[in-house]
Amino acid sequence: MRYKKLLKELTIKDNFLFGAVMSDEENCRCLLELILGTSISRVKVNKEKSIVYHPGYKGIRLDVYAGDENNTRYNVEMQTLHKPALGKRARYYHSQIDMELLLAGADYSELPDTYVIFICDFDPFGAGKYVYSFENSCREAKDVKLREGSKSIFLNTCGTNPQEVSQPMVKFLDYVGANLKSSTEDFEDPFVARLQRSVQAVKESRELEERYMLFEELLRDERAEGKAEGKAEGKAEAVFDILKELGPVSASLQERILAQTDPEILRSWIKAAIHAQSVEQFEKDIMS
Repeated sequence: MRYKKLLKELTIKDNFLFGAVMSDEENCRCLLELILGTSISRVKVNKEKSIVYHPGYKGIRLDVYAGDENNTRYNVEMQTLHKPALGKRARYYHSQIDMELLLAGADYSELPDTYVIFICDFDPFGAGKYVYSFENSCREAKDVKLREGSKSIFLNTCGTNPQEVSQPMVKFLDYVGANLKSSTEDFEDPFVARLQRSVQAVKESRELEERYMLFEELLRDERAEGKAEGKAEGKAEAVFDILKELGPVSASLQERILAQTDPEILRSWIKAAIHAQSVEQFEKDIMS
């Protein structure tokens, strides 16, 4: 059974706490300035897309979504587990930002620059870099950039090249990688100190404690639904595989089988498929 942390046990790398702290737009602005190495006048954090401040949002988002005065869009997310296909996850986030804008009526030429930023508590590429930055360029002429406006950045708390990045970046990533006890120490950095104060304020908030409890409840329900859907999908595929041994399965029957989610019905269909002498008999049996 998964241990449920209390709010006071969280560190900045925990998604709920990170989202709550970054809802402070000055915190978010300072973080983006640190990562990009450029001045940003103001940042608007979209709280409507955050489970921290919008519990009615359908589907749990673990990322922070923001924009700046130049209409540049940022999607920032903590990553504590080394899951495969992080690059494709970044690609998906870029496409989601673009699709939302296009559906709202924007023209392709009006699409803003987008940054997808993953803060990883592991080395995502194994090269020892604190920062990995990607943008599309020409293979035949490396200095020729596509300039389509999308960039992906991966930060790594396990970097080994402090001489290649700023000291504030190293301090920040040391803070992210710290455990609960170490995270309260003095990192001798003003931005980290600011984050530590924000973390303490979140942990002392009764309202945010209630929202964290709701977040955990929704996360648990979403996981349970995912497991149930996975089991149902497995049973539907089992029915389909058995029927294929009997002969061709029509597209309409295949669609009907794969659309069924009731585990009891699917269990009965597996039995019917096993005993059927033909696909036609199976169809007749499940219709009766």
